[in-house]
Amino acid sequence: MSTATDRPARARRRAGRRAERAGGPVDPRLWKYSASARGYLIFTVVLSAVNVAMVIVSAVLIGTILAGVITSDRRSIADWRTDLMWLAVAVAVRALASWLHARYAHRAANRVVSELEVEVLQAAVRMPPRALDPRRDEIATVLTRGVRAIAPYLTGYLPALILAATLTPATFVVILFQDLTAAMIVVITLPLIPVFMILIGLLTKGKSEQTLAALTRLSAQLLDLIAGLPTLRALGREHGPAARVRELGDAHRKTTMSSLRVAFLSSMVLELLATLSVALIAVSIGLRLVFGNMELEPGIVALILAPEVYLPLRMVGTQFHAAEDGLAAAGKAFGVLDEAPRREVSGTAVVVADGAVVELAGVSVRSRSGTAPHRLDARCVPGEVTVLTGANGSGKSTALQTILGLTSPDEGAVRVAGVDVADLEPSGWWSQIAWLPQHPVIVPGTLVENLALVGDVDVDADDVRQACRATGFDAVLQELPRGWDTVVGAGGLGLSLGQRQRLALTRVLVSPRPVLLLDEPTAHLDDDTERTVLSSLRDLARTGRTVVVVGHRPSVLAAGDRVIEVAARQEVGADHES
Repeated sequence: MSTATDRPARARRRAGRRAERAGGPVDPRLWKYSASARGYLIFTVVLSAVNVAMVIVSAVLIGTILAGVITSDRRSIADWRTDLMWLAVAVAVRALASWLHARYAHRAANRVVSELEVEVLQAAVRMPPRALDPRRDEIATVLTRGVRAIAPYLTGYLPALILAATLTPATFVVILFQDLTAAMIVVITLPLIPVFMILIGLLTKGKSEQTLAALTRLSAQLLDLIAGLPTLRALGREHGPAARVRELGDAHRKTTMSSLRVAFLSSMVLELLATLSVALIAVSIGLRLVFGNMELEPGIVALILAPEVYLPLRMVGTQFHAAEDGLAAAGKAFGVLDEAPRREVSGTAVVVADGAVVELAGVSVRSRSGTAPHRLDARCVPGEVTVLTGANGSGKSTALQTILGLTSPDEGAVRVAGVDVADLEPSGWWSQIAWLPQHPVIVPGTLVENLALVGDVDVDADDVRQACRATGFDAVLQELPRGWDTVVGAGGLGLSLGQRQRLALTRVLVSPRPVLLLDEPTAHLDDDTERTVLSSLRDLARTGRTVVVVGHRPSVLAAGDRVIEVAARQEVGADHES
């Protein structure tokens, strides 16, 4: 069976094509992935309709009152009490609508941002490791900063766009009925603003993506530098990456300042066009009033509504760059959401009392240059240690990921107790597995909190002490003043590479889970510790556990009851992006 989740590059290309088809200032995927965005859109449209109605009512009432005061005998306030009351109501309603939108917009934007952050994080968790690794820095940037750029887009650009679609045509229709000459000037000058917006858009095309890419590179470099700083200091090279970090910082500064310069220039051009257009209408109305070629009331109404015709487009132009940044960030987020597989929460629940028979039948997973593994057949049974071995790049770690259900095979199937892994309920299956990857997961917190990731444990229990002796972690604890209460940072910061491996191995050995998957478990261990760890794994298998180990050392192969060779197949002319 073939799935897009195993072909990250192709999935990214499909996501890119979807983004191109979406195009435009409003990405429909925003409403698909965010319920709050849909509610905010409806709310904004309703308030915009109210705003448009009040603008027109206010303009007509002002024109009627002013023209009547000047051209009729009704000059006292009492004569215009009803009209003034309705004018006050229209102004109050418009102010209330603006206040409600301003109050609700920021809350709604924060909810949308929070929803998208959660969606992207969940999607990243669902992505296969091969698809996730090349996008890790990009996803981190989108989550920590990028998605936040959607807030100005929602609070500024989107309302302006809705007003441009409602207020501009509505006020133009009113002007058309009031003054044909002013309407003709609007017809001639109004298209100039979109034309210049298109030209500016072509000029700034890609700048937001460049800014986000520069920020991604800078953050990735800084994270790598911070993570490797102890090693660099030990080698006396802590100042080596400074030039590269400075270069990336300068690149980010240049792209940001370039975007700001274009933003200020485009705003000035659009404001100048709108101002000159309104001035032409005002001069035309003034001259015709002077020469008596038009009545006062339609002239006042047209003059009041003329700025309102151009105002939404001016707002769109002003908020355009906020939209660019927001849509660039949203595009990255939606790319992750589109690429991530949709994992169903329902599935077959397999409860394993001791171990489970795990069978790989003709499993092949497509790689950049072929398939790795290629048609792998393996039967891992309880009570035995099964060792997967093979050359580097043959797909040994990928085979473990297919057992976990993190990667779906392109060919063949993986079955647990006769049930296809794809049909299992993921969280239920994972709750029965203790997994040791090549790079063990160490979360920020105490050592005992890391030990308890696989279940509640008592650090004073005999099995925990025995596991610590087997892995050599008891010596590590003796070196730490606070013992199990020692706090480590992200990725095990505060522990050496070997200490992290020993902690992760101890966690697997004390786990009560019936299925153990270990990828190179004896890496970074001395010979004596390796022997005790392998002996402990054999003892666990004898209790009925299913133990699958990836390794290539002779000592690891000797400890296995079954040794299975994993091979890859190179394909001539293979898609290197697959």
